[in-house]
Amino acid sequence: MSTGPNRILDEFAKLVTDAAGAAQGVRREVETAFRAQAERLLNSMEIVQREEFDAVRDMAAKAREENAKLAARIEALEAQLAGSAGDKAEKPASTTSAKPRAKK
Repeated sequence: MSTGPNRILDEFAKLVTDAAGAAQGVRREVETAFRAQAERLLNSMEIVQREEFDAVRDMAAKAREENAKLAARIEALEAQLAGSAGDKAEKPASTTSAKPRAKK
């Protein structure tokens, strides 16, 4: 058993070690309380979380790409319709006359 200054220093070191552990525990509690309060504040402000924002941004980009593809497809179909309508207009009308329908 140590006596004198060594015992006092040992007790002091033990006290400091216990105080450091207690301080870390208090720090964790304060940090947890702060995070919870900040989260409540952000939720009340209806601020979007980063994951949700990224998901919506990706959906919007995909929708824009699809929209561009569909617009190009519509233009191609309209050009095809205009071309086939132009072909029909250029063909001469048939020389055979249509027979009138008989009424019943």
